[in-house]
Amino acid sequence: MDGESSLISHLEALRSMLLRMLAATAILYPVGYVLCPHAIDALVHWCCPPSVGALHYFAPMEVFFVKLKLALVLALVLAYPWNVYQLWQFLLPALYEGERRALKYWLLSSSLLFAMGVAFCIAFILPLIMRFSAGFATVEVQPILGLSGFISLSGWLMLAFGLMFQVPILVLVAVRFGLVSYESLRKKRPYVIVLILVLAAILTPPDVVSQLMLAIPTWLLFEIGLLVSKRVER
Repeated sequence: MDGESSLISHLEALRSMLLRMLAATAILYPVGYVLCPHAIDALVHWCCPPSVGALHYFAPMEVFFVKLKLALVLALVLAYPWNVYQLWQFLLPALYEGERRALKYWLLSSSLLFAMGVAFCIAFILPLIMRFSAGFATVEVQPILGLSGFISLSGWLMLAFGLMFQVPILVLVAVRFGLVSYESLRKKRPYVIVLILVLAAILTPPDVVSQLMLAIPTWLLFEIGLLVSKRVER
């Protein structure tokens, strides 16, 4: 009976946490919608060279739907500190002191690496891809790029870079919890590089430039994670 009551209380706490997260995101959604035009203008201005020209939309409601999707992303970004705090408060009672420290470092490191991946994508990758696309233009062939396609590509690439920048965390966790040893990872480095190249090919558009621009930083981050995991294992 006590076990059943404990399970119900945990489920109630989980439900309350999820509702608070959802409420925070919903409250910030109008703020995200207001920020959408500024975010779109800044992203287009930064990434698109003059040779590409202005972006276009090809359906009456296309821009509206793009803003609705982007507003949700911005609301999730704005609500992220609150949502992480709610997750921390939910997990805190079930963790020992050492586990609390490990989770705190993991949350901070993972969030920082994800933000670094997104920033790297915005700063270097998206402008490079747009310049690469503009390079195909000739007098007879002129680009007419759509807003929806550009935002979808940008969002997908930001997510891909944010996720791939988690590689050091994955390496450290695997070594720290004994899933694999440092020596084993070091010896399997060629297989890991091949796996990184395959994932980069899956997560990016079908062009070699963006694939390499994702694969090379990911490989360097893997090497960093490998070096740190060596100290952790010792």
